[in-house]
Amino acid sequence: MSEGGAEAPGGLYHERQRLELCAVHALNNVLQRPCFTRQAADDICKRLAPDARVNPHRSLLGTGNYDVNVIMAALQSLGLAAVWWDKRRSLERLAPARALGFILNAPAGVSLGAVALPLRRQHWLAVRQLRGTYYNLDSKLPAPARIGGEAELRVFLRDFLSRGLCELFIVVPKAVEEAGTWLEPE
Repeated sequence: MSEGGAEAPGGLYHERQRLELCAVHALNNVLQRPCFTRQAADDICKRLAPDARVNPHRSLLGTGNYDVNVIMAALQSLGLAAVWWDKRRSLERLAPARALGFILNAPAGVSLGAVALPLRRQHWLAVRQLRGTYYNLDSKLPAPARIGGEAELRVFLRDFLSRGLCELFIVVPKAVEEAGTWLEPE
């Protein structure tokens, strides 16, 4: 079980940020249960680069900062897939109802306690729907933040992707990925 998870008001599972474990938190938040731990992510890193002296899929210090390959392998172990969203495509083509949720990646500042450092790291966060409402489940937030329905989700994602070096991954069952039904027909 992952540390730091709690059921937020409204029945949402929400893990809070610890170390550089945002990828683990994003996975658990999108899955809505404590499915992965730091150890599980480290084991995936070892499988992805078994002979590497310095593992390229996590922080040199071993505090997390896992890359997309770890997220994809973790989801695959559950029969799920992370489909990369091509930003050149209109978000109107996205079929959110066929997605389990979304994992987003964005540059974030680094701080040491209350001191902001002049560094940027990538940060993972999750978006998930519950009872018709989408929520931002960023582990840096004190609680889930309500986004709204599908129209508000598209606005949220459009705004997020417009910020530059941001990426969107649609978390779907393997069958949805293979059929390509995460995308509305043209």
